[in-house]
Amino acid sequence: MGKKLYVGNLPFSATDQILSDTFAQCGTVESAKIIMDRDTGRSKGFGFVEMSSEAEAANAISKFNGADYDGRAMTVNEAKPMAPRENRGGGFGGGGGRGGRY
Repeated sequence: MGKKLYVGNLPFSATDQILSDTFAQCGTVESAKIIMDRDTGRSKGFGFVEMSSEAEAANAISKFNGADYDGRAMTVNEAKPMAPRENRGGGFGGGGGRGGRY
């Protein structure tokens, strides 16, 4: 399996295809995905690229980390595994009940 890279500080105009084409300069791109805001449908300004080999991933990091992309210095590094999220659901939200009066 290839190496997954985090690509940050992207312009909001960036697309999956542009990201894929850019990183193809360093080798075979297995996948390229810009992360979109689910409410607005607009880019969040970062994405992930999966290269087919460790060597290609290392080459992409050295070539594109800090490189200018539409006036913005891209951040490119090895993607870290997603941390487990805190339980944000339900619980006891307070309120309701009898409000302490009998």
